[in-house]
Amino acid sequence: MVLPDNVLFEGGAGETLRRRTLRDFDVHTMLRLPTGIFYAQGVKANVLFFDKKPAAERRWTERLWVYDLRTNQHFTLKQNPLRRHHLDDFVSCYASGKPRSERVETERLKSFTYDELMARDKANLDITWLRDESLEDMDNLPAPEVIAREIVEDLTAALLEFEAVASALEADSES
Repeated sequence: MVLPDNVLFEGGAGETLRRRTLRDFDVHTMLRLPTGIFYAQGVKANVLFFDKKPAAERRWTERLWVYDLRTNQHFTLKQNPLRRHHLDDFVSCYASGKPRSERVETERLKSFTYDELMARDKANLDITWLRDESLEDMDNLPAPEVIAREIVEDLTAALLEFEAVASALEADSES
């Protein structure tokens, strides 16, 4: 399932959905993607991998493995597009066909228990642990045109979100 970032941290219905999904499905892996891969420019996406399970009294998710393909990675649509080889490390870490218990944490892959996830404010799945080197090393900043494009993409995404909220409020007031 592909989700924009806001689904990982918003309260209300978003929190309810996260808690229920973690309980009713075996949510085992999340791939954090850079900006603009699946949604509009400026919108960061995540791919959630889960297995459907039969209804049960117990929860199904035991551990969520999070792979960060976002921090310290700079992809653009034209000059440096995301290619298949950029996913090779994720595919290796995912270890398809092997028990997830055999996975090993790396710099980009970390695991979190169900209890750790539930203890986070609003069951927030917007999890980061890598330090963004571009924010620390002023001599190693992206080119000005890359920074400008990222600002435009972030503002465009924010405007789209505000437009959706305004439209929803207008629809509610007309009812």
